[in-house]
Amino acid sequence: MKKLIVILLCVAGFAAGAFGGSWLRGADPAKAEADAEEAASTPDTTSKEPVKAAWFRMPTEFFIPILRNDNVQSVMILTLTVETAEENLSMVQASEHKLRDSLLSALMIHANTGGFDGNFTAEAHLAKLRAGLLNAAQKATDGLATGILIENIARQEQ
Repeated sequence: MKKLIVILLCVAGFAAGAFGGSWLRGADPAKAEADAEEAASTPDTTSKEPVKAAWFRMPTEFFIPILRNDNVQSVMILTLTVETAEENLSMVQASEHKLRDSLLSALMIHANTGGFDGNFTAEAHLAKLRAGLLNAAQKATDGLATGILIENIARQEQ
């Protein structure tokens, strides 16, 4: 009888774990894929021609100090480019100073929250950095920025 109870508890635990995992995962991946295919096959009547992308390369590099115990431990050096639509390129260039200030603020926040510690070139860390930079660029350019390219990234130890 004890063995039967142990086996039933194991089966119940497995079933509860499977149910909890599927509940936490959310929508069925096959259904989400089917919805994405349906959306892709639906013709978009609002866009007449594809938007051409243009890039504004920030003319100078960004230097971000990494502080530990009130001492400069290292310096991050980044070269950034802002992606926008071709017709918006001149407006993004005109807002260069505001854009640079906004990007530098986002980089400082990233550095102060430990974003450049450890393996800062891992894709997960770079995705978080790009998202923060894109948010800052969109605020500085009134939504004209569509992407951020990190052309160069290096850490110089002191």
